[in-house]
Amino acid sequence: MHNFCIVTVFHAIDQNIKGNTAAVLELKTELATKSCAALAEEFNQPATSFIRKEKDGHYAVRWFAPDGEIGLCGHGSLAIAAYLREVKGEDKATLHFKDGIIQLGFNGEHYFIWIEPIEIIEHKAPPVGLAEALGTNVVDYFTTNNKDIVLVSSEEVLKNLKPDFPALALLDPFGYAVSAPGNDSDFVSRTFVPKVKQLEDHATGSSHAILTPFWNERLMKSEMTAYQLSPRGGYFICEMHLNKVLLKGNAKIWAQGEAVKSYEL
Repeated sequence: MHNFCIVTVFHAIDQNIKGNTAAVLELKTELATKSCAALAEEFNQPATSFIRKEKDGHYAVRWFAPDGEIGLCGHGSLAIAAYLREVKGEDKATLHFKDGIIQLGFNGEHYFIWIEPIEIIEHKAPPVGLAEALGTNVVDYFTTNNKDIVLVSSEEVLKNLKPDFPALALLDPFGYAVSAPGNDSDFVSRTFVPKVKQLEDHATGSSHAILTPFWNERLMKSEMTAYQLSPRGGYFICEMHLNKVLLKGNAKIWAQGEAVKSYEL
């Protein structure tokens, strides 16, 4: 049997911001990719985080969406921080994944993850057809090795976007961190991933690994607040520290149990 929980992260109940959800499953032994994928499909959460203890304070991690593996998942990592503290009594840990490490924990007020910044590769013209697919003018456009940054004119424009996802899926980029200056926060964003089942993510840690250095440079602020204007909403406290991004937010377990059925467990 393997312990699991389902966690809501980057929420702010007092502001009716529901955040994102993730399942966390702690494995006793390494699990085949096809078994992880099958379990993630059954959990049917935006992300399922599979962790396996390597030594005290260190865990191997893989993340899966219902339709495939995720290379980097910030909200799934914050969910792990909640699981480790609330279930196992561990206030900090290091996650090891294919491309690096993520340090996480609880600081007495918020859960947090230290994550590598995702840097801009190129400042260029937006892809032909992007403005039409989004339904608004693109103010500026930057590529990264994750999701591309799309600037739009205002928070109101961003909030009211109704993308044509089939049209977006025909373009080359995997996804978009669409952003604008915030009215009651430093910046706002939405994350569109038209090539996968979810289409729009609720509260996206990896997008804020992109947008924190981007807005830090433009606003000249090392600590910023950010709202993700998805239907559920997300609330982030973002800090830029030399070559690391610190993301802080709320996290709460709302279901837990034991996985008892096979999938080659």
